[in-house]
Amino acid sequence: MTQPEALRGLLEAVAQGQVSPDRALDQLRHLDFEPVDTFAKVDHHRTLRTGFPEGIWGPGKTVPQIVKIMEAMRNRSPAVIATRIEPAIAIALKTALPDLVYYETARICALGPLSPENPSGVSPSNPHHPGIIGIVTAGTADLPVAEEAAVTAELCGFRVERLWDVGVAGLHRLLHHRDLLTRVNVLIVVAGMEGALPSVVAGLVDCPVVAVPTSIGYGASFGGIAPLLTMLNSCAPGIGVVNIDNGFGAAILAGQILRAAVRLSSPTP
Repeated sequence: MTQPEALRGLLEAVAQGQVSPDRALDQLRHLDFEPVDTFAKVDHHRTLRTGFPEGIWGPGKTVPQIVKIMEAMRNRSPAVIATRIEPAIAIALKTALPDLVYYETARICALGPLSPENPSGVSPSNPHHPGIIGIVTAGTADLPVAEEAAVTAELCGFRVERLWDVGVAGLHRLLHHRDLLTRVNVLIVVAGMEGALPSVVAGLVDCPVVAVPTSIGYGASFGGIAPLLTMLNSCAPGIGVVNIDNGFGAAILAGQILRAAVRLSSPTP
């Protein structure tokens, strides 16, 4: 699974005092990947380098390819996440991987290391990172992208609170939940159509806002281009914008914000 010659040479250099243990650890962050057949190279050290495991993009891959990649990752990653998996593909994957868990709205398949305490291999309801990620949608049609963000964050060990269908066409629905908006530590706001909701939310809260434009909307929304431009042009400060329909990326960014805050509050000597 590692590159044997490179690893052996590095260990010999440490043993001979030519490389310090800290320097060796730094080099190991970029060492470990595993070829999977001829079609993939799994980055096992993604978690070590970035704090989050590699995700598997489902579209364009065959069922056998996804199965082999997930099997290669399962005991080397805290959670194996395959995104944009349609129900028919999930059924085929579950035939090969009976303990696979499918989150239909999020279109995510997941595996985790098996243990007697966690026989399903995944544990999205057991957060181990401090802080709360709030996820807000403008409309019900935005749920697949929002749930992709929510499930990704939960599988990565974060606590998530959801607030659905509170778009600007009925702003009183959002204001009714001011307690949730002020309770969370970072917000992911998902909206299609004209994409105004992140600007409104960012004007109400004192935490970072990650805006996610969706491809939901009538013709002039141009498949998500209109909400993307609205969010990029927001006059409300404190908004970061990810790509159209990118719930997975929004969850990782929100998680990185929380992890950075923890590091700042607990500096190492």
